[in-house]
Amino acid sequence: MTERLTPTDHGLARAAQILRTGGLVAFGTETVYGLGADATDSLAVARIFEAKGRPRFNPLISHFPDAEAAFTQVTADPRAQKLAERFWPGPLTLVLPRSPRGEICDLATAGLPTAAVRVPACESALALLRAVGRPIAAPSANPSGAVSPSTAAHVLNGLDGRIDAVLDSGPCPVGVESTVLDLSGKKPRLLRPGGVTVEDIEALIGPVERSAPLASATPVAPGMLSSHYAPTLPVRLNATSVEDGEALLAFGAPLAGSPLVWNLSERQALDEAAARLFAGLRHLDHEGARLGLRGIAVQPIPQQGLGAAIRDRLTRAAAPRPVTSPPSAQECPVA
Repeated sequence: MTERLTPTDHGLARAAQILRTGGLVAFGTETVYGLGADATDSLAVARIFEAKGRPRFNPLISHFPDAEAAFTQVTADPRAQKLAERFWPGPLTLVLPRSPRGEICDLATAGLPTAAVRVPACESALALLRAVGRPIAAPSANPSGAVSPSTAAHVLNGLDGRIDAVLDSGPCPVGVESTVLDLSGKKPRLLRPGGVTVEDIEALIGPVERSAPLASATPVAPGMLSSHYAPTLPVRLNATSVEDGEALLAFGAPLAGSPLVWNLSERQALDEAAARLFAGLRHLDHEGARLGLRGIAVQPIPQQGLGAAIRDRLTRAAAPRPVTSPPSAQECPVA
C-alpha cells in the first residue's frame, strides 16, 4: 500500500527518510508529479524503471533545492549560470557535462557523459529536497506511456502499491513538463519545449538550435543512445558459451572459460542487474582492452519486467557503431 503524505514537518520527514533508504516517493512540482529516488543509489533508481514499467533506461532529471547544489554535480558554464539565475527555481532543465566529482549514478544518466539537472519551483518539493540532502532523480510519476500526473490522485491511479509514498502538495500549477535545454556543446540546443519559452531563453543567451519534438521513448537522433552506450569492445548477446578472448557479462551462474567476468546478479535479481549494468560494461570494456581481449559475451537476460530494459540497452550496445561521433544530447521523457 502506498502511503499518502502531506507536506507537514512529519510528512516531509517521512518522505525524506524513505528516499534516503532507497525507496520511491512521488512528489509534486510546478510542472507534474515526479517519481523520486536517490540519484546516487543505482538500486533505488532501478526501482523507478521497475515501478513505471519503462522499457528503456532513459536518462532522468536530477532535482536539487538550489543552483549551488545542482552545480556540484555538473560543469556549469556562464550560459548555465545566467539561466539558473533567471529561471531557477522553475520549469527549466539544463543538460550539462557531468562533474568528475559528481555522485549521480550511471543508471540515472543512462551512461551518458551528461546529466540533466533542475531546481523545481514548488515549496514542498524544495523542502523535501533540502531534507534529503542528495540529488533526487525523478521522471513523471506514471506508468510508462501514460499521461503525466498533475495531482496525487493521478499518481495513485497508476502506481498505487508499486511505490512507497506520494507527497500530496495539491494540483501542479503548470501541468506540462519542464523545458529541456542541452548546453553540453558549443551551441545551445532545445531538446524539449516546456514551461520556459525558447524566446525567453534566447533573450538571455542568444540563438538556440531547435530539435524535433521528443516522444517518451524516441532518441534525439538515430543510433544516438546506442553510440553513447556502446563499449569499445564488440558485444555478443545471448551467449551460451564463451569464445576465446571474450570477457563475460554474466547473469546467474557464470559460463566457464572467460578470464574476466562481471556478474550482473548471481541471484538473478533484475533490479540488481539493472543497477550493475552500466558499471559492468564499463569495467569489462576497460579491463578487457587492458588484457587484450577481443569482445564481451553476454549471457541471456529474461524478457519480463526490468529484463526488457536491460535487453534494450544491451541490444544498443551491440549495435553497429556510427561512422561519425554522435552528439552528447539525450532523450528526456522526464519531469
